Amino acid sequence: MSAVARTYQKGEIPGVIAINPDICKGCDACKRHCPTGAIQGMFGATHSIDVDRCLSCGQCLINCPFGAPYETSFTVDEVIAKLKDKSVSVVGIIAPAVRVAIGEDFGLPVGTLVTGKLYGAMKKAGFLIFDNNFTADLTIMEEGSEFLQRARHAIFGEKSEHGGEIGPLPQFTSCCPAWVRLVETHYPALIPNLSSAKSPQQMAGTVAKTYGPAVWGKKAEKIYTVGIMPCTAKKVEASRPEFKSAYEYHKQKGDAEAATPYPDVDTVLTTRDLSLLFKKMNIDLAKEAEYGGDSLFAEYTGAGTIFGNTGGVMEAALRTAYAILTGQELKPLEFKPVRGLKGVKSASVTLKDSKYNKEITVQVAVVHGIGANIKPVLEEVLSGTSPYHFIEVMNCPGGCINGGGQPIVGSGSSWLGAVLPWFAWK
Repeated sequence: MSAVARTYQKGEIPGVIAINPDICKGCDACKRHCPTGAIQGMFGATHSIDVDRCLSCGQCLINCPFGAPYETSFTVDEVIAKLKDKSVSVVGIIAPAVRVAIGEDFGLPVGTLVTGKLYGAMKKAGFLIFDNNFTADLTIMEEGSEFLQRARHAIFGEKSEHGGEIGPLPQFTSCCPAWVRLVETHYPALIPNLSSAKSPQQMAGTVAKTYGPAVWGKKAEKIYTVGIMPCTAKKVEASRPEFKSAYEYHKQKGDAEAATPYPDVDTVLTTRDLSLLFKKMNIDLAKEAEYGGDSLFAEYTGAGTIFGNTGGVMEAALRTAYAILTGQELKPLEFKPVRGLKGVKSASVTLKDSKYNKEITVQVAVVHGIGANIKPVLEEVLSGTSPYHFIEVMNCPGGCINGGGQPIVGSGSSWLGAVLPWFAWK
């Protein structure tokens, strides 16, 4: 890896994980799960975190047997205050991995899908529901279309429709903020290979504050967006000062609500945070009635739903590419070679490009658990020997379902036990 670059900007949270020295035993369990070697300290001595190397992924937090790592960014009480403020519309942006994990904090079996109950509990708390699957669908349309543009440029010399620069191959996915931070700090030469698409969370914040006012009848300055994520790194992502597209949009229109800059996503709660919020508000998710959402923002496809698992983004992208290239939907609507828990999965698919009446063979790879698996893949790309055209990368083992913000399975104490079991297709 290259020397670490300092990429934090003014106003951006410089990492959200720290280690409590009064609890740390120096056992090195956290080090074994840190993808960048950000944790310092000899075995048996109190450890600390180098914030410039830290990706804020939270894998140290969910894997420490003593509960020494903790989150430094905590906004549960702030969100509750906003929910009680009748002049504000609080929009909850729910990631797909949350709905299969939060139930265990309310006595339901691990892995229980609680979408309807989660919607119901959020409605009772006062949230407007924005399912992040809605913008995961937007993301895959953007990433999939961008990949096809890059591929057609490389193969057929096709020019950009808008005259802009077309990025190189392979294209990397850009939805995982820990992965994006790794590229920025350790492999900056590969920044052009990242998809230019925002993550679903950041797209959701922008949509909620641009199109949302027409749906909810509330000005953008009175819409408070809350990402509800399985991921601690999403807190850093939301704080990045460049993510203020809705403010810029309203400013260009001359709208009054653009007088003071505001972020697209105001704050982020992890799955654990949302569980605590419900408990503070005396809401028992397990007892809530099913609810189906309150706007088109609760509508989505199966492509958005599978984003939470390793391989899900790639499968969704290939479905999209197949439909655009051939004019037909993939049948059956599955691409099983990118499923499963192997650290690096690869596959190829041959598609006929109806625009050029030629076949295209696309080589893809899926990487998760980047601490153990990403380096050889990136070294091939840097050396110009990579066989791949499109690479999905997720920091956490198994994908977002095993994110640093998920409930911690244990016996007797919420801080004891092993990591959340990895849920993925067989």
